[in-house]
Amino acid sequence: MDERSDVILLKFLRARDFKVKDAFLMLKNTVEWRKQFGIEELVDEDLGSDLDKVVFMHGVDKEGHPVCYNVYGEFQSKELYQNTFSDEEKRQMFLRKRIQFLERSIRKFDFTPGGVSTFVQINDLKNSPGPGKWELRQATKQALQLLQDNYPEFVAKQVFINVPWWYLAVNRMISPFLTQRTKSKFVFAGPSKSADTLLRYIAPEQIPIKYGGLSKDGEFGTNDAVTEVIVKPAAKHTVEFPVTESCVLSWEVRVAGWDVKYGAEFVPSAEESYTVIIQKSRKVGGNEEPVLCNSFKVGEAGKVVLTIDNSTSKKKKLLYRLKTKSCSD
Repeated sequence: MDERSDVILLKFLRARDFKVKDAFLMLKNTVEWRKQFGIEELVDEDLGSDLDKVVFMHGVDKEGHPVCYNVYGEFQSKELYQNTFSDEEKRQMFLRKRIQFLERSIRKFDFTPGGVSTFVQINDLKNSPGPGKWELRQATKQALQLLQDNYPEFVAKQVFINVPWWYLAVNRMISPFLTQRTKSKFVFAGPSKSADTLLRYIAPEQIPIKYGGLSKDGEFGTNDAVTEVIVKPAAKHTVEFPVTESCVLSWEVRVAGWDVKYGAEFVPSAEESYTVIIQKSRKVGGNEEPVLCNSFKVGEAGKVVLTIDNSTSKKKKLLYRLKTKSCSD
């Protein structure tokens, strides 16, 4: 047996509170289930890409766990819902696709002692089909059960965001099937608290833009760290980027829900030089582009100053990051 087997065995022991007999029985059942389900063959099967927007991995949390997003709102599409849940055969195929995705993801984990061998699940319930859709409820319950029984201690946290009022009642119906250990990993957040909840566990550069972060394809990557600042009610906040040589400065700015004034200017160090307005101060509405990007070619020493003017009675969360490129690049 190697170290990786030890790490996996430890998961089964933890799931059964270190009762060896119970853990062994659980492991035995899992080995049998894997054979019946045909896991080894399933990993290489081509099951299509219709669930690519429903379930995907994106970034890591603050502790380095990969993050898996489950987007239930995609099932608002009648066609996708029918194709996925309309009969038992399709529901079984849905489970096979979910397990295939899970297996492929897990195989990239580091099962050495001290390595990252768990992931975080983000369950986005925005526009999720309502409580009347029992097929989706049933399939979700089955998927959770399979995860709990055969992949113990693989999920570090289950975060439910954009949770509608009716969901907690439905969750109470699923709850009895779950162990206390599984339930202790659940976090629920309504629509107004979802972005803040994600930011508690995941750095903004790792969170997709649609979920309140700054992660997207473009000039900035996940290695470009983001600074978070709370702007108090009826207060101004300035961010200064000092520059000593000619270069191109680029930055991204996001204020949750905006509804604040934003401006940018370059203030040269030399007294005889003039301040340059890069972005005239203007009110940014809540329904505008969530992230503003600017760049400015600097020809002399000085500083770029961003100003966020929050005249509302609520505190606002500001996210920003910058990078410099020398003019010779």
